Amino acid sequence: MSLRHLGYIDLPANAQPGGFDHAAIHRASARLYVAHTCNDALDVIDCATDRYLHSIPNLTGVAGALVSDERNLVFTSNRGENSVGIFLPDDEKNLSKVTVGVRPNGLAYDPTRNLLLAANVGDPAISDSFSISIVDVSKRAMIASIPVPGRTRWTIFDEQSDVFFVNIVDPAQIVIVNAKDPTRIARVFEIPVAGPHGLDLDAEQHRLFCACDEKKLLTADTRTGAVSTESDLSGAPDVIFFNAARKHLYVAIGDPGVIDVFDTDAMKRIETVATEKGAHTIAFDAERNKVYAFLPQTHRAAIFVD
Repeated sequence: MSLRHLGYIDLPANAQPGGFDHAAIHRASARLYVAHTCNDALDVIDCATDRYLHSIPNLTGVAGALVSDERNLVFTSNRGENSVGIFLPDDEKNLSKVTVGVRPNGLAYDPTRNLLLAANVGDPAISDSFSISIVDVSKRAMIASIPVPGRTRWTIFDEQSDVFFVNIVDPAQIVIVNAKDPTRIARVFEIPVAGPHGLDLDAEQHRLFCACDEKKLLTADTRTGAVSTESDLSGAPDVIFFNAARKHLYVAIGDPGVIDVFDTDAMKRIETVATEKGAHTIAFDAERNKVYAFLPQTHRAAIFVD
C-alpha cells in the first residue's frame, strides 16, 4: 500500500452547488491554499497540524492557487472576474488583482523574471477568447496576450529549459512559451490522446506527465515531445502531482472518485485509493509526503501520507 489515510479536515460548507479546484502549499508557513470555487474563496489549511485556519473571500469563481516559495508569493486565478490575485502569505489583506484574459484557470510562474502565466479557458461564445496571459508581477500588469488554438487546461514552468508548457484540450496539444520571449507560442507538441488535462514535470528525467480525458496517462520528453509511455487510468483525470522523493505520481479522478498512484520508474499503477465522487482535485505536501483530496459533497479534505 502507498497512501495511508490519516483523517479529514472539515472545511466551510458550500455556499452554492459545486466544490473545489486547484491548490498549492507554501513550504515556509506549511499553509495550504485551495480554491473553494463555489464559495468564491481560498480556504487556508495548516499542514503541520492538519486544521482549517480561515478563508480568503471575494475571489469570484476562484479556480486555482499557485505558490512561489522563491519569491514568497501566492497567486489565484479568478475565473468569474477575469483576474489573477497576488499576495504575500503574511499579508493576505493586501491582495491585489490584475485583469487578464477570459476565465483564467491554470497558473505557472517564472521566479527569475517574475512572470506569471495565466491559461485562460475562454468562452466559445466570445471570439478569440482562448488565450494565454503573461503578467509582470512587479508591475502588476498584463504585458502579453497569446492566442491559442483551443481551450487551455493546466500549465507548468520548467526552470531547466526556461519554458512554460500549457495543455490544450482540443486540438490535443501542449503549447510551449519561451520565458525569454513570452509573446508567442514557440513550439507545439502534438498529443496522440484526446483531452490533455493534468500536467506535471519530472525535471531530472526531462519528462512531462500528461493525464488525458481518454483515461490515459502519457509521459513525453520535455525537449522533443516524443511520447514514451501510455498507461491506463481509472477514469477521466484532472489534477496530478509528482512526488520526486518517492517516485510516485498521484492522479485525481472525479468519477468514480479515486486517486490513481503510479510508480514513475516503471510507469505502472500500484494503487487506487477511494476518495469521494466528484473529488477531482488534490494537493501535495512535499515536506511531509502528504496528499490532500478535496471532497465536494462533504466539504472536507481527506488526508493521506505516502
